[in-house]
Amino acid sequence: MATIFSRIVAGEIPCHKVAEDEEFFAFLDINPVAKGHTLVIPKQETDYIFDLEDPLLGRMMAFAKRVARAQEAVIPCKRVGVAVMGLEVPHAHIHLIPITKESDMYFGGEKMTITQDELAEVAALIRKAYK
Repeated sequence: MATIFSRIVAGEIPCHKVAEDEEFFAFLDINPVAKGHTLVIPKQETDYIFDLEDPLLGRMMAFAKRVARAQEAVIPCKRVGVAVMGLEVPHAHIHLIPITKESDMYFGGEKMTITQDELAEVAALIRKAYK
């Protein structure tokens, strides 16, 4: 059975896409911990990020770097934090979170309340800045 992320890539489930290439897909988290919280996934369905072959993992990080640079260009932040947990969806993924302090990456707290229109606006800004 395809993961929810594979179904998003296939267009079966809507998302706010910010970037895509032949191997990877980036979209906004619908339960963000900060404005612009983005998920980067390989299109290849693999449960655990460290099960990816080294060359693919390296290319995934390079793709994530380009997405992070786009986030930094349009979302006020000091850095883009990176987190890999992989427990909530059995599909390898990287969280990219614009932060101004370490506590901005706290996953155990209340998530942001954000409308679909706000998500669409943020996604459009990041897409425009993505290179």
